[in-house]
Amino acid sequence: MGRRKNRIIESVEVVDIVTKGKGLARKDGKVIFIENAIPGDVVDVRIQKKKKDYSMGYVYKMIKPSPQRIKPFCEHFGNCGGCKWQYLSYEQQLKYKEKIVHEAFTRVGKLSFEEILPILGSEKSQYYRNKMEYTFSNSRWILPEEAEAGIEIVERNALGFHVPKLFSKIVDIHECFLQDDFANTIRNAVRTFALENDYSFYDILNHQGLLRNLLIRNSLIGEWMVIVSFGEKDESKTEQLMEYLDKTFPQITSLHYVVNLKKNDTLFDQNIICWKGKGYIDEYLEELKFKISPKSFFQTNPYQAVKLYDVVRRFANLQGDETVYDLYTGTGSIAQFLARYCKKVVGVEEVADAIKDARYNAKENKLDNCHFVVGDVKNEFNPQFVQKHGAVDLLITDPPRAGLHETVVQNILTIAPPRIVYVSCNPATQARDLKLMEEQYRIVNIQPVDMFPHTYHIENVVLLEKR
Repeated sequence: MGRRKNRIIESVEVVDIVTKGKGLARKDGKVIFIENAIPGDVVDVRIQKKKKDYSMGYVYKMIKPSPQRIKPFCEHFGNCGGCKWQYLSYEQQLKYKEKIVHEAFTRVGKLSFEEILPILGSEKSQYYRNKMEYTFSNSRWILPEEAEAGIEIVERNALGFHVPKLFSKIVDIHECFLQDDFANTIRNAVRTFALENDYSFYDILNHQGLLRNLLIRNSLIGEWMVIVSFGEKDESKTEQLMEYLDKTFPQITSLHYVVNLKKNDTLFDQNIICWKGKGYIDEYLEELKFKISPKSFFQTNPYQAVKLYDVVRRFANLQGDETVYDLYTGTGSIAQFLARYCKKVVGVEEVADAIKDARYNAKENKLDNCHFVVGDVKNEFNPQFVQKHGAVDLLITDPPRAGLHETVVQNILTIAPPRIVYVSCNPATQARDLKLMEEQYRIVNIQPVDMFPHTYHIENVVLLEKR
């Protein structure tokens, strides 16, 4: 069994793309899911996992590339874990994303619906993100061409992205096409400064080293936030780097650092210190102003966020006298888009800093009908909570990729709001949740929105009405 697990299957033709962007092929009556393969490719596949009904593997050798394949535009493609669909034209990407939603609803959820509306594509397919996080590492990923050429590797420090499925290895990124090019300038300057001044890069396996992460955020109005995460305490070198960033890049309007001694990179439980600026950046979507703090969640594609929120607003079809609940409200962006059209909005979010920003934003936007509550949705949203805050006329839910906790689903069914708008970044878990609600709710509209060009990720909005 062990020998056969990693065997190579020759000359397999890929016929489809399925969930998570994998190519689908069939050989000897068995299904094979293949990483980085698209319809029309003929490949040799190395099998990594074999189950009773299917196998999973990756392209071992390209025999004949698909006519759909185009040349990727990024030098890091194939090594970096992002933008995996660069070999497809954007028009083809949208086609397959629509198909992924359809497959999730028909095969995963086995749901009944009339149609899926045409996907709303992004006008910007490059430089569309407002947030990127990079990792420092003393174990740079050796590129395949470097290994094949036998090049002596002198510099092993890197600042960039994790190699797919190899968390301890980092691809050294020189140019990324996801965020405004100024982010490239900042990142490359930080790397150069660190190397020239003998800063230690983080050892991910042994959890030691000074420089750990670099987070860069920006807004459409030209404000920039930079957060440097240090893995050790060194006041002198911390001060040197922060002063360098301050003097070199006056465009940075909110400069921060944090000393993170934990084994994971998350900063939600850390004390982030503002070195320069007002401690946050501002963003405008339509006429609404939003404060984005270091720990705040905000849609990472602000260009498409307006389209997404407009879909929610249209599906909501508010008349002015409704009480709306917004679960997983984040900084309250959807809540405030709707607040102007209803009587009251109640938002629930477990990140306290996000709720703090939501309340601040509502005040700045002169919206006195928004009420935000800190707490885990599965603990807060229940019949008692609704009794306290008022009957639900419309429920908005925008959960993480894992979807709704079963407790939340049960409480929704118990509370039984007449209408629900379910926003999801994972159509598969969304379909699973909707199946649990199918007896009480019917699907009225389905609208995919592409928030992340060159990836298989897709945002999907569904309107439900009580039967």
